[in-house]
Amino acid sequence: MVSVAQEGKETLAPISYPAIMPMLIILGAACLGVLLEAFLPRHQRWQAQVALTLLALAGAGLALVVYVTDAPAEGVVTLSNTIAVDRPALFLWGTLLALALGAVLMIADRSVEPGGAFVAQAAIRPGTVQDREQRLGAQPHRRDAARYQMQTEVFPLTLFALGGMMVFCSANDLLTMFVALEVLSLPLYLLCGLARRRRLLSQEAAVKYFLLGAFASAFFLYGLALLYGYAGSVRLADIANAAAGTDRSDTLLFGGMALLVVGLLFKGSVGPFHAWTPDVYQGAPTPITAFMAACTKVAAFGGILRVLSVGLESTQWEWRGVLWGVAIVSMVIGAVLGLTQTDIKRMIAYSSIAHAGFLLIGAIVLTPDGLSSTLFYLLAYGFTTIATFGVISLVRDADGEATHLSQWAGLAKRSPLVAGVFTFLLLALAGIPLTSGFIGKFVVFSAALSDGMAPLVVVALVASAVAAFFYLRVIVLMYFSEPAPDGPSVTVPGAFTTAAITLGVVVTLLLGLIPAFALDWANAGTFALQ
Repeated sequence: MVSVAQEGKETLAPISYPAIMPMLIILGAACLGVLLEAFLPRHQRWQAQVALTLLALAGAGLALVVYVTDAPAEGVVTLSNTIAVDRPALFLWGTLLALALGAVLMIADRSVEPGGAFVAQAAIRPGTVQDREQRLGAQPHRRDAARYQMQTEVFPLTLFALGGMMVFCSANDLLTMFVALEVLSLPLYLLCGLARRRRLLSQEAAVKYFLLGAFASAFFLYGLALLYGYAGSVRLADIANAAAGTDRSDTLLFGGMALLVVGLLFKGSVGPFHAWTPDVYQGAPTPITAFMAACTKVAAFGGILRVLSVGLESTQWEWRGVLWGVAIVSMVIGAVLGLTQTDIKRMIAYSSIAHAGFLLIGAIVLTPDGLSSTLFYLLAYGFTTIATFGVISLVRDADGEATHLSQWAGLAKRSPLVAGVFTFLLLALAGIPLTSGFIGKFVVFSAALSDGMAPLVVVALVASAVAAFFYLRVIVLMYFSEPAPDGPSVTVPGAFTTAAITLGVVVTLLLGLIPAFALDWANAGTFALQ
């Protein structure tokens, strides 16, 4: 809803609460989760937090479905013109809620890692008396006491991060986008440092993520300030109008644009702004890695799409060539350095950098096909990634997760089902037909070809072929190598982790076989230009 002039004064249209209800439910549940942590006894927190989080996701999803049925095609701009609830935003919100469901199920699981994957006091070392006391609490005589000791602070933190992501990809001005960036980032910095196993590695990952994230946020904020100096406004539509026709110096415009885009690319793990990704993916608790790899990428590219399409479209001839180069660098870094990795979580991290390059190709294509193909790719990649990290969390030895590639040798002989599921997911990441990964790459590359970007598509195809090698290397290792006598075992997953993996695998298969529904939804509309 746009502002209207009345008696010489500009008045704002009333807030459209149905449009922003999914976002309000998530943020409200996050605040309620903080209160539950403060007032409930420890042994009641897990049940309450899991129930609250799942109800919040279900309620937000229901509110989204109800609103979509009557949503205006042109979108709604509300909350003093700071939030744009248009068709792409609704698609991104639905994607975030669905992916967050899979991630929350993995976070809530207490069977894969006894006592949960998270620790409250990072200084306590695994296996010590303090660690056992923390797991058992004040009731060591109870055989089931350990199940009460999961650190449930992670649930409100996850909801705050999710709420920030929803605001970020629907922000109609850069100041709201910056606030949302901090709201989604700060909980993630904390969550990355809470791994129960490999405590020092987890803390190191959190510190790296925090320092580099703060640096990238400074880039974003400085770029915002320069663009405000240029356009006199932080609204994307006003920046677009100023860039389309003004006699002001372009120094502020291009300087601000460059700094702003660097901050956005950092959050999307796009090379060469990717330095945090391998270390953080490796060190963070695996459920949080899955949440970051899927949901953060959706939010980051949602923001990139909105900024490029709404705010900077008129200057595309100036920045398009630069982003061509960035996409190529990202794909090359992800594909080539992924070949050298011996840790499977780091390998998937470099895979995500290559996929970020593919996604950037779609973001550069400022056409309806480019928008819809990028949205579909985000949906497909997110579910595959959630399931991939779910499987990784099951292969364990006495020290926790067995992430070194040599430990996966002969896995098919120990657990054919887990090896088969992981093979299917790796093939989806490689873009093999009959998987969502193939459809995602096909629609993105088709949109790029129709927009005259054939050289970039050729580079992307070569990078895809190179990246397929390290996926196939893991498959060969699982099926054609003998397992070590003292090798890792495959943990039988609990109901939550099983549900998360099943959800990811089923959606990956369905989007590969019958993608029309998701493609039609992704193609339902464009950004609100208000």
